[in-house]
Parts: sequence; structure tokens; C-alpha cells
Amino acid sequence: MTLYMAQFKYTPDAWAAFTKHPEDRTPAVEALAESLGCRFEAFYYSLGEYDGLVILDAPNEATVSAFVLATIAPGHINATKTTVLMTPGDMFYAMKKASRAGYKGPRK
Repeated sequence: MTLYMAQFKYTPDAWAAFTKHPEDRTPAVEALAESLGCRFEAFYYSLGEYDGLVILDAPNEATVSAFVLATIAPGHINATKTTVLMTPGDMFYAMKKASRAGYKGPRK
């Protein structure tokens, strides 16, 4: 399986609802992920362009896309960004493989 980071941004209405009725969304997000075939890794809130992120271990892009689509369907999220995450070992393997490719860049 592959690790994915799904970032999200709540709507102003969602923040207003959370302010009136604080709620820990972790159990709901974890249950959704697992019901769709993902292994839930982490859920964090953040400051900046996105309000938070979820890290999932998913078998393929279709599965993680189903997770993202299900989370935005209720309308409380207005932006998402999904990124594939690689371990240092995976990147090392990619570097070694690239070093054997022999690709030449443009002449200077």
C-alpha cells in the first residue's frame, strides 16, 4: 500500500459550526477511511493554506480519491490537496534507479 497526505480546508460555515458545537472529528474520519479500505495513520490540524491533513495508507489512487470525495460530499470542506508520500528508502531506490538511466540533458 502507499501513503497519502490529504490536506483540507474547511468552509467558514464549518468553522462557525465547530465554534458553536466543538467536535473531535478523528473517530469519524478514521471510521470512514477504514470503511473504504484505507489504513488511518494520522489526523492533524495546521496553520496556513490548509486547515488540516489526514495521512492514509491506501492500496491505490481510486481508494484515496473515494475517501476525499466522501469527505467533501457533505459540503463542509471547500478545498483539498492529495499528495503521495515516499519513505526515505523508496526515494533512495528511485535515486539509484535514476543514476543508472544514463539520461543526458541538453547541451550547453
